[in-house]
Amino acid sequence: MAIILGIDPGSRFTGYGVIKHEDRSFTYLGSGCIKALSQGDDLASRLQTIFAGVSEIILQFKPDMFAIEQVFMAKNPDSALKLGQARGAAIVAATNSGLLVAEYSARQIKQAVVGTGGADKTQVQHMVKTILKLPGTPQADAADALAVALCHGNSHESLAKLAAKLKKQFDED
Repeated sequence: MAIILGIDPGSRFTGYGVIKHEDRSFTYLGSGCIKALSQGDDLASRLQTIFAGVSEIILQFKPDMFAIEQVFMAKNPDSALKLGQARGAAIVAATNSGLLVAEYSARQIKQAVVGTGGADKTQVQHMVKTILKLPGTPQADAADALAVALCHGNSHESLAKLAAKLKKQFDED
């Protein structure tokens, strides 16, 4: 059993999703959004809000694993830089808590959850709702973060199966 915290970083809204992964099934534990808008346009204050918010979520849920979406190349370089800094604040919160950091591209996340790397936000929301058996559709940033956690759970499970298979082959030789 593992508790996985997924993060969808943003300099204004950072989504988070927490799931439990056990015996090939996933259970929803919590999700939401860290809103750094109240800090105005002061990026340093927004980054502090993200760091504090992720740190608080880690204390509350005590995850075993941490996964975050990688930076994509935005059309606006300034936006990409701010996104990278928001990711950094979340990653430092995770590493300060002793968590290893796993990173996935948006395409990998969509592929793992929807089955196609070109899925749109509504498809991701629908599949997250279906996989986790949620009563309602999660907010977009929270759904994206839950998708990150699901992607990591699937990847981790696949790697564990491969390791067991390789170990068995090695032991037989």
